Amino acid sequence: MQDLFSSLEYATGTVAGVDEVGRGPLCGDVVTAAVILDPNKPIEGLADSKKLTDKRRDVLYDEIIEKALCFHIARASVSEIDELNILHATMLAMVRAVDGLSIKPAHVYVDGNRLPTWGYSSEAVVKGDSKVAEISAASILAKVTRDREMIELSQQYPEYGFESHKGYPSKAHLEAIKTHGLIKDIYRASYGPVKKILAEQQSA
Repeated sequence: MQDLFSSLEYATGTVAGVDEVGRGPLCGDVVTAAVILDPNKPIEGLADSKKLTDKRRDVLYDEIIEKALCFHIARASVSEIDELNILHATMLAMVRAVDGLSIKPAHVYVDGNRLPTWGYSSEAVVKGDSKVAEISAASILAKVTRDREMIELSQQYPEYGFESHKGYPSKAHLEAIKTHGLIKDIYRASYGPVKKILAEQQSA
């Protein structure tokens, strides 16, 4: 993996990183985070959140919360995803994340190949969560937040196994939906597998 760099060439402490988690799952919100790191409080071990263990992510999550100059976690709801589509809902959630920062960034790095429509100086960075420290930090905050929400959901609906698949369309998840049905306001009706199950249930 490439060494992460902290992008402070614009003005110390005014570069934000933004990332999202939850575009692929069949249920739940898409969660975004924006982070401005403190150059005087370096955080060791930042990396793409998907490449870290749960334990390591939890440790880094606490350290980012403690050391970052500022951060903001935002989201787009299931109803917004169904209304706008997942791409536009994700862009909306990213705007909310950056707008929620207590410090206005001079520049924003966004993970991926698309940028939201906004007034910020910004740049899309493909695989940015393993290249830019601020994006990596944002990816960790977003993933830990969403994973914890899925674990909480699993306590309410243990038969669905949210704690293991986190809402993604695994075989076990799809079987659970077919057995127990779709939970209102939690599942994304615009997603293909959910549409298929809804159609099957209506024709039964």
